[in-house]
Amino acid sequence: MTSYRADQVGEQVREEIMSIIRRDLKDPRIGFVSITAVRMSPDLRQARVRVSVLGKPDEQQASIKGLVSAKGVIRHELGRRLQNLKFSPELRFELDPSIEYSVHISELLKEVLPATPSDPDPPAASPPPPREWGGKGHLPVNGEEEQQR
Repeated sequence: MTSYRADQVGEQVREEIMSIIRRDLKDPRIGFVSITAVRMSPDLRQARVRVSVLGKPDEQQASIKGLVSAKGVIRHELGRRLQNLKFSPELRFELDPSIEYSVHISELLKEVLPATPSDPDPPAASPPPPREWGGKGHLPVNGEEEQQR
């Protein structure tokens, strides 16, 4: 079980790595990359970075190789940006197939489930019937109930 601090630092590391990839890295091998999670070790010296890459398996491997080759630059930038850490964490990139798997499941569900009619305007629901609370729009108070009978 990870600590609260490790989770918070992991989220901060994830945001910074995404920023570094978007702005600083110019490697053409790195395609459409998304950092799905970062798991920090309890001593915050190592980080497992889960990366999801859209594309074919060879493009995914090329993106991972590009990230691994840019590991030093990313780690240096992390050390510069995250000054609340004594040590810049050692990065280990792993391919995360979860997004690709969810896209696959979504496609399978589209095939299995029947197509819905293309009627863009569903019929509007009728409003609920008015409440019959003595006709004054509120619940009867002690004396009102007896007077209405």
